[in-house]
This record gives sequence, C-alpha cells and structure tokens, in this order.
Amino acid sequence: MDPALLRERELFKLKASAIPVVEKRLREDTSNKDEIKRKSKPLPSMPRPPSPPNASSSLNSYKSYGQSSQYKFGVLTKIVKYIRARHQDGDDHPLTLDELLDETNQLDVGTKVKTWLETEALPGNPKIERTSDGKYMFKPPYKLKDRKALLKLLKQQDLKGLGGIMMDDIQESLPNCEKALKHLQNEILYVCRPGDKKKVMFYNDKSATIEINEEFKKMWRSIAVENMDDEKIEEHLEKQGISSMQDNGIKKVNHVKRKKPVTKKRLSKRPRDNEHLASVLEDYDTL
Repeated sequence: MDPALLRERELFKLKASAIPVVEKRLREDTSNKDEIKRKSKPLPSMPRPPSPPNASSSLNSYKSYGQSSQYKFGVLTKIVKYIRARHQDGDDHPLTLDELLDETNQLDVGTKVKTWLETEALPGNPKIERTSDGKYMFKPPYKLKDRKALLKLLKQQDLKGLGGIMMDDIQESLPNCEKALKHLQNEILYVCRPGDKKKVMFYNDKSATIEINEEFKKMWRSIAVENMDDEKIEEHLEKQGISSMQDNGIKKVNHVKRKKPVTKKRLSKRPRDNEHLASVLEDYDTL
C-alpha cells in the first residue's frame, strides 16, 4: 500500500479517538433519564391511622337495632289499626296473636318479635285489652254498643256538669258511628274548638230553650261592649239601677302562719366560783 494513505488513516484514527462526541451525548442522555426517574418516583405513602376496634361492628349493630325496632313497631301499628277497624265495624270477637298476625299478613314474624308483642307491646298498649284466656280485643275510651248508650252518656255528662265529649273518642268507641249520629242529629250539639278545630259533642237539652222576643235580641246585639272593662260595665249597670251578680263562690282561706314559741334558756345549777368549798377554804390575806 501507499505509505501516504497509511499515514492519513492513522491521523484520522487519532483525531477520532481524541474527540469522542457520540459517547458524551449518550452519557448525558442516560444521566438525564436517571434524574427524571428519580424525580418522577412517587413519595412513600404515609401509614393510615389505625381504625378503632370494633367500629364497623358497632355501626352495623346500631343500624340493625334501629331497623329491628322500626320493624317491631310497624308490626304493632298494623295490629292496632286492624283491631280498631274491626271494632268500628261492630266485630268485637277477641283474637289470639297468631290470628292477628294471620289477618294482617305478618306470618313471617320471628320468635323475638312475638315474645315482645306478648310480654310488653300488646299488654302495655292503652288501645288493646287482653282477655283472661290470652286473647286480644280493642279497648275503646267509652263502652258504647248503640246510639241509645251514646245518648245516655251525653245526658249524664250534662246533668253532672262534666261538659262535652270529644267526637274522636265517640268515633273510636261506637260501632257504625256515622249512622248513629245521623239518627241523633237533633239531640246533639257540636262545638268546634278554636285551637285545633276538633269537634266537641254536647247533649241538646230542649227543656232549657227559651223563646226570646226579636226586639230584645236586636237591642242586645246593638250594644257594643268590646272596648269596655268589667269595672266600666259594672258602673254602667249601677247607674241604670241594675245590680251586677257577685261572685259568691268558695274563697280560699289564707292560713295564718303560727309563730314558734320562744324557748327559754335553762339556768344551769352548777356551782360557781367554788361556792361549795366556802367552809373549807381559808383566806391568807389577813395573815
């Protein structure tokens, strides 16, 4: 070979070995990748605080307790509504607990709910009465069989001055109440309470009705006493020569407080200043 070409080849190799450009780029790229990997590494996750023991179990038990109590009272309300509806329809035949559950389509009730109904719920309910043979029936506020019994009750209330009777109680107590009230519409007076708008029933005593002249009614209604006190009305009646009715009811007697007797201090009979030794002691001042 030509020696000149060999020299040029060796010079080229020396230059190429002196400037390693490609290797530096590769090293820089690998170092950058390592830094990126270090930065992109996720931080170590912090340990979660330990959950309190039996927290989930207590929560589940609370939920199950609320559901169970709601279920029990739901069964009880169905039974009470059914017994009341039977009584209002005129059927007072007592039923056992199994018969009540069958009539209300609740045969899937467990033994715990049954024992709760037999021991606590049904005997303690004011709307249910338990018979001697262990059966149950509705317990109304008033024992009324027909409209005659209702009219007798209203008359007794009027004679004794006990006032009226709530219509809701009569509707619960009297079977077929609407028919009976239609027959007795001339014997009963209804008053609506201003607070809750509930109706109160009174006996219509026709012997107390008095015929009053229409002129007197007009005169009575023409006089306005809205802005007058009781004292002004009493003064006006006295000027017209009319004495007002006095309150002669039973007055409360103010009990006088009795004073406690003063206890005298007892004088003690103990000897003082050695008086009991007067005959024994001697006076040495004279000596």
